[in-house]
Amino acid sequence: MVIFFLQYGQNGILYFLVSGFCSALYIFLVLYPKKLILSNKIKKRENMYKYIAISGGGTGGHLSIAKIIIDKFYGLNFKVIYIGSTKGADKTWFENYENIEKAYFLPTTGVVDKNIFGKMKAMVNILKQTSKAINILKTHNISKVISVGGFSAAPASFATIVSRKQLFIHEQNSVMGMLNRLCKPFAKEVFGSYDNATYKIDYPVNQIYFKLQRKRKYIKHIIFLGGSQGSVAINNFALKVAPILHKNDIKISHQTGEKHTENIKQSYENIGIKVDCFGFTDKLFDKLEKSDMAVCRAGAGTVWELCAMGLPAIFLPYPYAASNHQWSNAKFLKDIKACEIVDEKNITQDILMKFITNFKQKQSTLMTQQISPNQTDKIIKSILV
Repeated sequence: MVIFFLQYGQNGILYFLVSGFCSALYIFLVLYPKKLILSNKIKKRENMYKYIAISGGGTGGHLSIAKIIIDKFYGLNFKVIYIGSTKGADKTWFENYENIEKAYFLPTTGVVDKNIFGKMKAMVNILKQTSKAINILKTHNISKVISVGGFSAAPASFATIVSRKQLFIHEQNSVMGMLNRLCKPFAKEVFGSYDNATYKIDYPVNQIYFKLQRKRKYIKHIIFLGGSQGSVAINNFALKVAPILHKNDIKISHQTGEKHTENIKQSYENIGIKVDCFGFTDKLFDKLEKSDMAVCRAGAGTVWELCAMGLPAIFLPYPYAASNHQWSNAKFLKDIKACEIVDEKNITQDILMKFITNFKQKQSTLMTQQISPNQTDKIIKSILV
């Protein structure tokens, strides 16, 4: 435990506790017969995969992958069980989603960015919710569970390990999250688009992004994306550069975040510039299709959706993301000179205008070459083998 603490700090204690928990369970399960753990036997092979469980979420990046996988299994006539959290955006996405047979929301919270006592409390609660997740798996006779990561996935992931079910993980980011690192040794497969995956595939982006793909020849419309919650840094930068963009006849769309929309709209009106301001939309792809470049964060989903559309970007990675993973998410695009990555504190009007002035259609083409459609099919096929 001391070694873990010296190497990882407070997170090291968490690694030690959870790793010990998972290892002890695994050893116990190997040494003792299944009948001590499992009360439900699968009687017929043809009924084995009637139900399948998806778990994870908290944020849009995790939830969008969950939705894509849920929809695909639903289309194959599976009954999908979703296990998420009462916290985060899980309930907003899936509480009444018609493609889910039954959704469970357990009262879990994250363990990152808490002091040692907060981490311990969160871990104890996760282990408590794990017992509930075990019962959910038994109730629906589930033998395969897909985790898309995030703290929402912890109880179901641990329950899958305890119950000796098959665990599959989809890791969205270039730097693997804490939960996925802990569960990876117990997983049958880890899908992902970066080198931390055991089965590397292109990112499973919604097919609508490919259908709206086009090669940009010039930049006459910019979209600033702060996400549904908004980004103060991106909002401030958009307002700062709006006059010069307007002077150069470049249109602006701006996702301000719900709570900022009215104030930002008023700010644009005060400087006499007409801008398409919005907080949240479930048809973001329509606004992206009309744009020629984006200024945005570098969450994995955003990076790959822009690739699918051929929409170049200046990425401003979220500075507080774990292990600075947003920078790593987009680095491959910077390496091929398709996009630019700038720390939010260093972004300037000059950097933006230089990107616009030097833009070449090749950048848009390079982005489309990084991703292929129908990647979810590969995930489903691997799970059902």
